[in-house]
This record gives sequence, C-alpha cells and structure tokens, in this order.
Amino acid sequence: MSGEARKRQILVVGGAGYIGSVLTPHLLESGHRVRVFDSLLYGNGRSLAGVAEHPGFDFVNGDVRSRDQLASALEGITDVVLLAALVGDPVCKGNPELATETNLGGARNVLSACQDAAVDRFVFASTCSNYGLRTDAEPATEGDELHPLSLYAESKVEMEQEILGGDFSFSPTVLRVATAFGISPRMRFDLTVSEFTRELAVGNTLEVYDADTWRPYCHIEDTSAAIATVLDAPRDAVEGEVFNTGSDEGNQTKRSILTAVLEALGGDGKVIWAEGGADARNYRVSFAKIGERLGFAARHTVAGSIAKLVDAVRSGMFADVEANPLYYRNYELSPTLGEGRGGGDAG
Repeated sequence: MSGEARKRQILVVGGAGYIGSVLTPHLLESGHRVRVFDSLLYGNGRSLAGVAEHPGFDFVNGDVRSRDQLASALEGITDVVLLAALVGDPVCKGNPELATETNLGGARNVLSACQDAAVDRFVFASTCSNYGLRTDAEPATEGDELHPLSLYAESKVEMEQEILGGDFSFSPTVLRVATAFGISPRMRFDLTVSEFTRELAVGNTLEVYDADTWRPYCHIEDTSAAIATVLDAPRDAVEGEVFNTGSDEGNQTKRSILTAVLEALGGDGKVIWAEGGADARNYRVSFAKIGERLGFAARHTVAGSIAKLVDAVRSGMFADVEANPLYYRNYELSPTLGEGRGGGDAG
C-alpha cells in the first residue's frame, strides 16, 4: 500500500535530537502520527516542547539498548526512522564502549524489534562520512568504496551492511546524510557551519585547519524532507536502496563556508589559517540518485542559513551556549547523563 493511501504511525528513534526535533514536527504537519523514543542523553527534552500538545504526538523516554522498551514503544507503529546514535567522531572516540553498545547493539535491537512488530518501512540515518578520504576529485556515488576513518563511521558502515544484507519483512532504506547544518530546537554548535558562524559572530578568533578539504553539507529541514520522501515513495523505489542525502551545491570547503560567514558579518571576523589538522576526511559527494529516483531537491543553501544564524546569534537567541555546553555540543557526556543511558541524540 502506498504512503499516500494509508495513515502512518511513525516511531522516530532519537527524535529529540538535532535532526529529530525538526523531523518530528515536519511529519506531524504532513498528517502523520509520530511517537518519539529518546533517552534525552543531553538533557534535551525541551526540544520537543513545541509539539508536546499536538494530538498526533506522544513521547517515550527509552534506551535503544533495552529490547523491552523498544517492543513497548513499537505497539501500533507502521514505520520507523532510526536517528539515535552517539553521533560524531569526538564523542565516540571518548566513549567507545557506549558508542558500540548504542550504535551497533542498539541499532540491532531496533531492527529486531521492527521485525517482531511487522512494521512496513524502516529508514536508517547513516552518514556521508563513510566515504572518508577519496583519492580522486570525482564526487562519491552510492556504489563507491567506503573508507570510514573513525569509530563513528565504522559503526555506520557495519550497520549499513547488516541492514542491506538482511532478510526482513519490512522495507529498509539507508540515507547517507551529508554533514548537518541549520537552526534546530536542539541546536548544536559543534558542527562546522554553526561552529564557524557562532565563533566569528561573537567576536572570537577562529583557527581553521586544512581550509581546502571538501565535505558535503545538508540542511536539517532538507534531511527531514528526504526522510518523508522515502516514507511516502513507492516501496519498490526505496526497498534495499542507499541514497546520498544533500545537494551538489552543498559540497563545500571550509574556506568557502568561511567566505559566506565573513560576508554575512560584513567582513568583520578574524580567521587564522593552519595546516596539519587531525581530520583527514576529504570528499565530495554526488546526489544525483535521490533526485532522479525520488524527485528530491534540497531547498536550503549554506550561505542562506549562515545569514539567518548570524542574526540569531547577534540577537541573543543563543546567549546561554557557554553556560550549557552539553546541550549545544556532542563532544562529551557528563557522568550523570552518560551513565547507564544510550541512544538519545541524533545527528
């Protein structure tokens, strides 16, 4: 049965995170019912305050490492979006055991629970970081070899292989999402676009390594639209498929991002260029497949989002960043938040 022909009850695992808190209202506005399953690992429950009274929304505080909690949350669910993970290289490197338990063990628990619950669609949020370091300038396609350079990317590649190689009753789709940017209810300032923008907007000097390495970027509203597109697409168009998620325009270097930031700031900002950074990733990505197969096109640009974020920062909208670093950054976990919990935030 097509997505347009039936009422969906969607479980967004990790729905209180950076992407999830934008995806959730997007799905609700499309007429679907949405249940969010999240452990609120970063104390980010208020990110869903805007939809808390929506008649189609409900919330379960749970951990992907608990099969019983997942089984309960899946009651009545037709489709699942798995965003939850320990997201990013620094937090995974600093918490390798929790990262493995969550990104691998937790994801496997979700797959098993989906099979038991006989859901229809399953969307897995993977990452373009899986491409790692490319030796040529050609944009990476979904069929190209993967070169994960971190525990985070390695966990995503491993789960991709299990999802695509599995024998499931539901229809699985993998989205390799470009590095996220954009303003979210659970805002993050440890991601390239938002970090660069805020640092210069508040008057800090920014030291930037390897300015001309490439990376793809995708606005969180566009990522949300891509997920919704997959859920509503004909099953045979998405089942067992991988889609790079972003736009060709989103392929940017650090230098091009900072050019846009400085333009939004009227040239007011100090950048120190350096070489020899620890992050070896350098790749561009092709997004032709998702456009040709599903008709998806990103609507947001890096430069446009930067201009909006500059206004937000300068207006005082994010004046509490330094006072609440755990809420705004995924670099580390506090002992009280991290102990015995996993699978809260997404992207």
